Amino acid sequence: MSTNAEKAYALFHASIGKEEGVGEWFEIDQARINQFAEVTNDHQFIHVDPEAAKSTPFGTTIAHGFLTLSMLTWLDASIPKDPAQYAGMVMGVNYGFDKVRFVSPVKVGRRVRCRSVAAVVELKEPWVQTTRTMTVEIEGESKPALVADWITRIMYG
Repeated sequence: MSTNAEKAYALFHASIGKEEGVGEWFEIDQARINQFAEVTNDHQFIHVDPEAAKSTPFGTTIAHGFLTLSMLTWLDASIPKDPAQYAGMVMGVNYGFDKVRFVSPVKVGRRVRCRSVAAVVELKEPWVQTTRTMTVEIEGESKPALVADWITRIMYG
C-alpha cells in the first residue's frame, strides 16, 4: 500500500513540465508599497515618493522587487490545484528558491497574477519536495515582473 506522500509524488511527477494554472489578478497599490517600505525600512524614493518618481524612466512609483516576490504565497493561492495531490497533507513549508529574476518593475496601480509550471519533484518521505517555476505577469505588459524557481516541501500523514 502506498503512503500519501508516494501517491502525491506520483501525481506531482506526472505534472512536470505542465502548467499548473494561472491565478487571479491582484492590484499593487501605493498603500501596499508604503506598508512594505515601513516593514523593510526601504524608503527609496522610487517606491514611496510619487512626485520624485515622475522624473524617473518609470514615470511613477514602482513596487519593491521583494514585495512582488513576497506576494507569491498570495498569488499562488489563487491558482487552481489538483486536490488529489494534497490528499493526506499535514502542512507545507517554504524551502527556498533556486533562482529569482526581477525582469520588469511593477508600476503602482498595476495588476499582477502568477502562472506556475512544475519543474522538479522529489520524494523525501514524509515530504514531497516540489520546485515550480513561478512567473508573475503584469497586466498589459509583454515582460513579466519576475520569474522564480520556488522550492516547497509538503508533509503528508
